[in-house]
Amino acid sequence: MPDSPGTAYAVTLTTDPAAFLRETGDLLAADPVITSVVGTVTQQAVAADAAGDPAPDHPRWWAVVRDGAGTVAGAAMRTAPFEPHPAYVLPMPDEAARALAHAVHERGERLDGVNGALPAARVVAEEAAALAGAEAVVDEHLVLWELPDLATLVDHDAPGRLRAAEPDDVPLCMKWWDAFAVDSAEQGGREGAHPMDRATEEGMAQRVAAGLVWLWESPEGEVVHLTAHTGSAYGVVRVGPVYTPREHRGHGYASAAVAQVTRRVLEGRDRACLFTDRANPTSNKIYAAIGYRPVAETANLVLRGI
Repeated sequence: MPDSPGTAYAVTLTTDPAAFLRETGDLLAADPVITSVVGTVTQQAVAADAAGDPAPDHPRWWAVVRDGAGTVAGAAMRTAPFEPHPAYVLPMPDEAARALAHAVHERGERLDGVNGALPAARVVAEEAAALAGAEAVVDEHLVLWELPDLATLVDHDAPGRLRAAEPDDVPLCMKWWDAFAVDSAEQGGREGAHPMDRATEEGMAQRVAAGLVWLWESPEGEVVHLTAHTGSAYGVVRVGPVYTPREHRGHGYASAAVAQVTRRVLEGRDRACLFTDRANPTSNKIYAAIGYRPVAETANLVLRGI
């Protein structure tokens, strides 16, 4: 997003997710695929606060960036429960991104990671790195995909059937959820694990009860694959994680499950999107064959040398 010459940006940070949604609702709704992560996570935070859940012991804030006329020009959040607790940045002009980095620095807070839309996330990370005497490095380059409509969807066959996960499946779903983080990093040529929320029994049970986790059963009744998705935020559902254990790969379970889950999303009148690691040719090929099309690039950046 280009800057207007001489534009000054003001940054407001809040710990109240409901207040953030009131101020940025129009921005989030204007391009709900691009803003999907912020929309879903913030709605979950509002629900958690309403339920009286205890505050997390990691950084949790939302930021609104306004131009000189007071118009919302960008938004961000820092809510991730996993290290290095990265901020998540939505598209905004470069100077707005730099103003965000300065606002966080001036409150005495160190940003060790920045995720989100390019180029805004990179600009925030590089400015934060300069302020901290560090270097911003891309740890993971991601592609955001959307399947436009049912006419674009290509169904895929595999032996067995898709079914909703049930309460008895929670332990297996937790195991595979965390295995996805490790395997996806390996498939992208990285060590460690993909940065994402780790599974908890309570959290997985809630996902299962809400109908957000799907399993593929072989004809013999063995569970061989998991596809999950978020709830709807501003009319968009984000599919993932998608995980097949190593011993069950090569049978088309992921293609069949994602196609069927996506069909359910679209038939429910929501839009469907998902993220892939740009360095993982297998997942990119699978989703393109189902009918997904790339719409944006994002990145996970870390600050080194602090």
